[in-house]
Amino acid sequence: MSSRLMRAAAVALLGSTLLAGAPAFAETVLHRGNSGEPQTLDQAQTSINIEAFILKDLYEGLTIYDAAGKIVPGAAESWKVSEDGLTYTFKLRENAKWSDGSPVTAQDFEFSFKRVEDPKTAAKYANILYPIKNAEMVNTGKADPKELGIKAVDDKTFEITLERPTPFFLELLAHQTALPVSKASLEKNGADFVKPGTMVSNGAFQLVSHVPNDSLVVQKNPNFWDAANVKLDKVIFYPIDDQAASVRRFEAKEMDLVYNFSADQIERLRSAYKDQVHVSPTLATYYYVFDGREAPFNDVRVRQALSMAVDRDFLAKKIYSGSQLPAYSLVPPGMANYGEPAKADFAELSQLDREDKAIELMKEAGYGEGGKPLNIEVRYNTNPNHERVATAVADMWKNTFGAKVTMSNLDVSSHYAYLQEGGKFNVARAGWVADYADPENFLALNLSTNKTFNYGHYESKEFDDLMKKSYAETDPAARSKIMHEAETILMRDQPIAPFLTQADLWLVSDRIKGWQDNAANEHLSRFLSVSE
Repeated sequence: MSSRLMRAAAVALLGSTLLAGAPAFAETVLHRGNSGEPQTLDQAQTSINIEAFILKDLYEGLTIYDAAGKIVPGAAESWKVSEDGLTYTFKLRENAKWSDGSPVTAQDFEFSFKRVEDPKTAAKYANILYPIKNAEMVNTGKADPKELGIKAVDDKTFEITLERPTPFFLELLAHQTALPVSKASLEKNGADFVKPGTMVSNGAFQLVSHVPNDSLVVQKNPNFWDAANVKLDKVIFYPIDDQAASVRRFEAKEMDLVYNFSADQIERLRSAYKDQVHVSPTLATYYYVFDGREAPFNDVRVRQALSMAVDRDFLAKKIYSGSQLPAYSLVPPGMANYGEPAKADFAELSQLDREDKAIELMKEAGYGEGGKPLNIEVRYNTNPNHERVATAVADMWKNTFGAKVTMSNLDVSSHYAYLQEGGKFNVARAGWVADYADPENFLALNLSTNKTFNYGHYESKEFDDLMKKSYAETDPAARSKIMHEAETILMRDQPIAPFLTQADLWLVSDRIKGWQDNAANEHLSRFLSVSE
């Protein structure tokens, strides 16, 4: 071998080594920061967006979001809707296949939807499919899964019957809970169907490896129906919840995408990286929830007082550098079918007037100066922004009421798992990003029947009845009016205290092509490419 060839071979070998064994110059790899370790890769158990980003790369639902955040055909190439809006008939793609080469069938979707609603599965997001006829009855054990309003007409025709017309139903079908499971794989492998080397998926990518708290690797699925247009060979997800570490790795060009970074870094990053810094307004609300099961948080006056005392302008401007907006409603503004959300009645008061009113309410409840001591623990998921918010809110409650406030934090997966499993707390940080652009998605968090996301165990027959009424109302204007009434009750009772209307913060390398900011915060890797 000539010295020139030897040198070339050595360089190639070194490149392979540096890329942890990846063939130098052969693969197009996207390095994607994902801000946390997924709790699960089971469609039926998923509940947070960092799981959704992965699952939607691995699987494809009947519908999907395109790069612009719009609903387009997915595994179903087309569909028809009956005149009464109750029956959807989907035609699956003839060339839709699982990663093992077997065809994706209507029976797979029938199996998957029944699995989600079967109470034995204990799916965290079962309510996503509640518009389907008998879904809630099945999920609550009042009907057999066989009675679910779905039917595989033939291998490539899937029919869904709804309880009532649901304008946002196609968006629900793009949710990760509605992603299909290979019936054959699950029956063969049981709970192991989610493991690398075993998982059978129907999306643009397939699972290669998963080292918890280190990386999760997916590679292009050659059996995907649109594989010819997938430009990436591999995507590596890094579950780094340390925002500073993520930014450092982006700056070192070790990661191409970073989801969430510390808001106090916006100006510095913009100065250094210009349009690689993306602040994208989204349908999302940052809020604190009160555990209404125990005193003093079962007292509406205490909840109102604590909420009033929080200076939302300070949080938005000083902690989030103006990248987020003060919020006084659970439903974020910007939903065309809803109009202006129903705000808390103190929204129009000055902060000083709010604090005066808050002190009065707290005294009425018997807490604070001259009353019973007010001890509060604030729980939040580990994140510099959340820590700064918690510290600021703690100071506000100390200064206003003389409260003794402590703080505790867990990683994002553990934090939400604790809340979803019914763990007791005082006050907890939470956020909600719209699964679909409809106010119901936010309001339903507080239904007494919502066992997964009603973290504070709020119960109001008045609220529940209004929401039930809204589900039966087909006139859009009348439906909107009913939901405004429901939100007014929430803002009166303050089981949750909305603080901020959120924006998504991303770092997007200028190597990435195909990226589009969108309010849905949907960014499937199949629509991206990497330039050298």
